[in-house]
Amino acid sequence: MGDDLQSRRTVIAGVGAGGLALALTACGGSAETTQPAAGGSSASQSGAPAGGALAKTADIPVGGGTVFKDQKIVVTQPTSGEFKAFSAVCTHNGCTVGNVSDGVIVCPCHGSKFAIADGSVKHGPADKPLPAQQIKVEGDQITLA
Repeated sequence: MGDDLQSRRTVIAGVGAGGLALALTACGGSAETTQPAAGGSSASQSGAPAGGALAKTADIPVGGGTVFKDQKIVVTQPTSGEFKAFSAVCTHNGCTVGNVSDGVIVCPCHGSKFAIADGSVKHGPADKPLPAQQIKVEGDQITLA
């Protein structure tokens, strides 16, 4: 009977570890898709190397932004002609933000929201702002700096 009890404990421990791994995967990784939302762009771009073109200025809506999931960057245009860039990695749990809507950058994992003007937290659970990233705007092109 002692072996039977030991086997049950092993199975329960294995299931618990598997559940934990699944939960961590759900929070940390694959929620990188964007969803259409009013007041912002849902485009998810890819493929621009460092120093390469990310987008045209016309692709970033005024009062909104675009998430570039492959580069882990979000570019916003808080006011006409003013472009900002921030890390697209949420400071709460490392998920990639999903979209820009109604003047905020939205993380789909736990609902954190960040200001498009400075990356500051507008709604938790995140308690740290999105770090600023360097971009260059030349003519109608936005590139990674």
